[in-house]
Amino acid sequence: MKTRHVFSTPDLDSAKTVMQAARAAGIGEDDISLIARSDIELEATPEQHKEAGSDFYPAALRGVIGGGATGLLAGLVAVAIPPVGITLAGVAGLTVAGALTGGWASALVGASVPDPVRRKFEDEIEAGRILVVLDGDRELLQRAEPALIRAGGTPLPFDEPTALT
Repeated sequence: MKTRHVFSTPDLDSAKTVMQAARAAGIGEDDISLIARSDIELEATPEQHKEAGSDFYPAALRGVIGGGATGLLAGLVAVAIPPVGITLAGVAGLTVAGALTGGWASALVGASVPDPVRRKFEDEIEAGRILVVLDGDRELLQRAEPALIRAGGTPLPFDEPTALT
């Protein structure tokens, strides 16, 4: 399971230096992203490193799990009531329908909610700092941290599992 760590940098040049240090420490391109205030120019940064800024994917995952569990439970209750006439195939259908409905509804809500890093470090972002967000194994991130600090990153108190790993 991957863990997410966040480093604050004062400007885009410092953020790029921290990103280079992260790559040199073995953190993959797909595990590095940036978060900044909307008026800060990030055009020189590749699109893949710009953080989307919403809770869409984690919310969708929670919805699929919750909806699937609800559909399974409803299907099992329906099987226990003979007049309803639901078979085990019907239970599977209700489980899939619940997962799809839950995922869809949660994703819609999650798209309007800022992601956890943005919520927690709103003051840093509003102050004009650029956040470098790194995902990786806990040991890798701990080994990389001294190099990232030397490169100009300030570690912020965020050490949470990533949602989709």
